[in-house]
Amino acid sequence: MQKKCSLIITTYNWPEALELSVRSVFTQTVMPSEIIIADDGSRTATKDLVEKLRKESPIPIKHAWHEDKGFRLSAIRNLAMAQAEEPYIIQIDGDIILHPRFIDDHLHMAEPGYFVTGSRVMLSQELSKKILDKHDASYSEIIMGSKNLFNHLHSRTLSRFLSRRYKTSRKNMYYVKGCNMAFWKKDILQVNGYDETFVGWGREDSEIAIRLMNCGIKKKFLKMGGIEYHIFHPESKRDREAENTRMLQASIDEMKMRCEVGIDQYLDK
Repeated sequence: MQKKCSLIITTYNWPEALELSVRSVFTQTVMPSEIIIADDGSRTATKDLVEKLRKESPIPIKHAWHEDKGFRLSAIRNLAMAQAEEPYIIQIDGDIILHPRFIDDHLHMAEPGYFVTGSRVMLSQELSKKILDKHDASYSEIIMGSKNLFNHLHSRTLSRFLSRRYKTSRKNMYYVKGCNMAFWKKDILQVNGYDETFVGWGREDSEIAIRLMNCGIKKKFLKMGGIEYHIFHPESKRDREAENTRMLQASIDEMKMRCEVGIDQYLDK
C-alpha cells in the first residue's frame, strides 16, 4: 500500500524563495497528498502567492497563518500539523529546494516507532541570487553551485545502511534539522507537538526530538537521501538562543515527555 504524507513548509515574508520551494514539490517523483504553508505572520504577498500556486498545483495547498507577533515557529508548526490530514508529516522550510526524490526517500524511510531527520546542502550566495532573480532553479545549476557535496550524494542502499548509524554518538543524540524532519502524527500528538514557550531562534526542533525519544520514539538519520538545497540568506537574530538552550537542557534533565503549551489547543475538542 502506498504511504501518504502531508508536507508542511514554514515561511515568513519571503515569497520569492517560497515559490521556488513549492515548485520543487511539483516536480517530485512521488507527491505528498497536500502542502500546508505554515506562515508565521507574513504580509499579503505570501497570501497572494499561495492563491496563485493553488491554481497550478496538482495537490491541495492549505495556508495556515497567524498574526505576526515575532518569531513563533513552534506555534505555526503546531497549527499546520493540526490541519494535516495524513498520518505521516514531513516538514521543511520555505527557503528549501527539494531533490526530485525527496518525498519518495522520506516515505521509504518511514517506519512506526521512528521519526526521521536529514541534512541540507547549502547554496552559495551568488547562486541563490541568480535563481531568485530568474525565478527558476534548474537541477544541474544547483548541483554545480552546491556546498557540502557529501550531503548531495544519493544512494538508497547507503541511506538504509546509515539510517541507524549516522550521528548516533552521545554528542549527536539530539542532533536534528528542523528544516528536514518527518514524524507520525500520532507521535506528535503524544508529546503535544512543539513547545510554544520556545520563541525566537533555536532549539525547538531538538527539544521536540528529546520528548519523542523520552517516549520511546527512536531517531533515524536520512543521509544520501531526502536531499534538499538551502537558499542563502543572512542568519536570523539569536537573541533568545541562551534562554532556549536553557529550556532545552531542562527538558533533558527532567526527562520531559509532553509540553504544556502545544498542539492540543488547535485540535477539535
